[in-house]
Amino acid sequence: MNKFILGAMAAIVSPLLFPTFGKTAARPTPNPSIGLALGSGGAAGLAHIAMLQTFDDLKIKPSRIVGTSIGAVIGTLYAAGLSAVEIKEIFYEFGGSTLDALSGLIRSHGALNFNTFFKAGDGALVDPTNFINFLAERIEARSFSDLLIPMEIIATDYFTGETVVLKEGNVFTAIEASMAVPGLFPPVSYEERLLIDGGTSNPLPFDILKNKCDFIVAIDVTGSRSRETVEKDLHILDIIFDTFEIMQKSIIFTLLRNFQPEIYIKPDIKKIRLLEFNRIEEVMEQSIPAADELRVKLLKKISEHQE
Repeated sequence: MNKFILGAMAAIVSPLLFPTFGKTAARPTPNPSIGLALGSGGAAGLAHIAMLQTFDDLKIKPSRIVGTSIGAVIGTLYAAGLSAVEIKEIFYEFGGSTLDALSGLIRSHGALNFNTFFKAGDGALVDPTNFINFLAERIEARSFSDLLIPMEIIATDYFTGETVVLKEGNVFTAIEASMAVPGLFPPVSYEERLLIDGGTSNPLPFDILKNKCDFIVAIDVTGSRSRETVEKDLHILDIIFDTFEIMQKSIIFTLLRNFQPEIYIKPDIKKIRLLEFNRIEEVMEQSIPAADELRVKLLKKISEHQE
């Protein structure tokens, strides 16, 4: 029997005797691409750190991040390569300084006492230059192209009211624009535009991620109020900031009616004022149930993708 016949017989018999040898080995399904939207919310936005800790614990990374205001700050630090633990440490260092002085203003109705991080600016209560420099010292990235995860930052055109998506150039200028709460921080000039806080037009910009990834995770950090939790002696700044937050909630409600992200998480953050960044432990504690919810939903979506 010649070699040709023996080879032909082997080709026929082998798959019958050893069927696994005749199959192509299944390749593992890659993890889905995840778009992460981090919303606006002042100090309540420290809850974003707890959500990022969930990503770190699961050893997964979002493929894209988009952030507004505090979401832009924390999102950029994460996109630059910092872990949730490292970001938390940055806010430990930052909390209790000038922002603490501002929260003291709300409580005591006392005089402004700007020192380490902020100073009075033209057309606004504070100038965030020192805060921006403080952030810049913590990461090497200077432009969007330096970031390890693609990042988009949301601001608002002061004259048209349009949402402006920033994704090129100096990332710190973009952050400053995104967090420019009207009356508190000055508007930012950027490529012939005058920009203010992205929360005035898109406080939870998950819609920016539509069709750019396998599924979207949106973290809504707008706080909550009730008659029981609001102090009787409301200060004028409380009313201004709370009204700004009410406006943001209305915008988010409209966004959710038009387009639903696959995962929507809203940490139940109470009794945290806009500028109380010194209360990070309280925010993190209140964020635990939402972080647990995020973990379950992330694992479920990833499992569904791999089936």
